Amino acid sequence: MQIRTILLPTDFSECGNYALSYAASLARTFKASIICINVIEPIVPTVGYSGMTEPLPIADITEQLEDSAERELPKLAECDECAGLDVEELVVHGEAASEIVRVAKERDADLIVISSHGRTGLGRIIFGSTAESVVRHASCPVLVVKPPQEEKLNSSQQ
Repeated sequence: MQIRTILLPTDFSECGNYALSYAASLARTFKASIICINVIEPIVPTVGYSGMTEPLPIADITEQLEDSAERELPKLAECDECAGLDVEELVVHGEAASEIVRVAKERDADLIVISSHGRTGLGRIIFGSTAESVVRHASCPVLVVKPPQEEKLNSSQQ
């Protein structure tokens, strides 16, 4: 088995960051590079009264999300765990699972390391599982990192 490129999707959440240490450790072991990706998903406007007197235009919200991602990705790449590793930062737009799978294929990723939010029940039905969809559709192996039990409980209650 040869691992040269690891794709690390992140949403900057506490759960999303659990996969970082696994990706960094594997990158050191295999002398691989990491592509740290954040996907900005399409914003669907709400119908009806939102409580906001003047809602922000969707383009402004998307721009704010992109600016935030471009500020946060370098922080991950420069963290202690990634010191000395080759880390590329990438922001893409689209549906999370399909964009992760697309980028993995385009960049010839040898492994995707993704965190699971550990949602169950109604939360999983409503939000779906990005990790599960990536596992089903990726053309390379996928390592799903589960959050610690207490974090999983907090995530499923939200």
